[in-house]
Amino acid sequence: MQPTAGDLHVNAPLTNVSVAFMQKAENFIATRVFPNVPVAKQSDLYWTFDRGDLNRDEMEERADGTESAGGGYGTATDNYFAKVYAFHKDISDRQRGNADAQFNLDRNATNFVSTKALIKREKLFAGRYLTTGVWTFNRAGVAAGPVAGTSVLQWNDANSDPIGDIRTAKRQMLESTGVEPNKLTLSTDVYDTLVDHPDIIDRLKYGTMTGSAVKATMADLARLFEVEEVIVSKAVENIAKEGQASVHRFIVTKAALLSYSPPAPDLETPSAGYIFSWTGRMGAANNGQRIKMFRMEHIESDRVEIQMAFDMKRVSADLGYYFSTIIA
Repeated sequence: MQPTAGDLHVNAPLTNVSVAFMQKAENFIATRVFPNVPVAKQSDLYWTFDRGDLNRDEMEERADGTESAGGGYGTATDNYFAKVYAFHKDISDRQRGNADAQFNLDRNATNFVSTKALIKREKLFAGRYLTTGVWTFNRAGVAAGPVAGTSVLQWNDANSDPIGDIRTAKRQMLESTGVEPNKLTLSTDVYDTLVDHPDIIDRLKYGTMTGSAVKATMADLARLFEVEEVIVSKAVENIAKEGQASVHRFIVTKAALLSYSPPAPDLETPSAGYIFSWTGRMGAANNGQRIKMFRMEHIESDRVEIQMAFDMKRVSADLGYYFSTIIA
């Protein structure tokens, strides 16, 4: 619903007060888990290598005057297609004429459409990567009777062993691929559960000063789980339709993903996933985003429009280990 001219006029006692609920950019994790790959074309191919060929022992002793043992590795191609997503906010001439000084309408509209873009990208990220059937390794959290190789005891249970579960997952991935996972992505509810888990508190309390409260942090979890980084998704969305009472929910819940990705994309470098961002459009940033303002004379308004063009690809299913319903 568009604000009326009267909605933008504030009574004199409130002229120094402006309240907006813009989520912090760091709440969104879609660009932090897997490397961003700026691409000039909307669609193209990229090479993949057969990891089995790379890890096979094929070197042989060489007799004098004979050829060395040799071999090769299989390659294949995969493709990406960067879909374009867009959203706009119109600023009417009447709104500009009636807005009080504390309303920077251009900035407000830019923040508004940017937040919409972040929410869309986060939801697409969760639907693409944080679900079952995507990764080679999947373990479900259960309330009782976990089955080895299939499920683990949910981490909200004091008898569960999240440190052991992660260690087992790391060992399985390393043995299967030769690559050790380096990132652990958590939903907020899982993170809150882990920082209060008795095993984690017990391991931390001996390193604190006498009388100090024991409080686990993301850095503490990274050290305990022996990964480079713990990433927590804190983004929320209102799932109610416009005009209905707001119903806010976390976009990601009850989920944990252990994965490997390099600091930056590179040739012959493995990664669980890549985000291909189409930068070959005028004014597009490295993440495939551009914001434009242009005149809509027929409705006497200025339009602020954001576009994002990207494709989220699972590059190596073997480099992801997904825990679903890991808390009750």
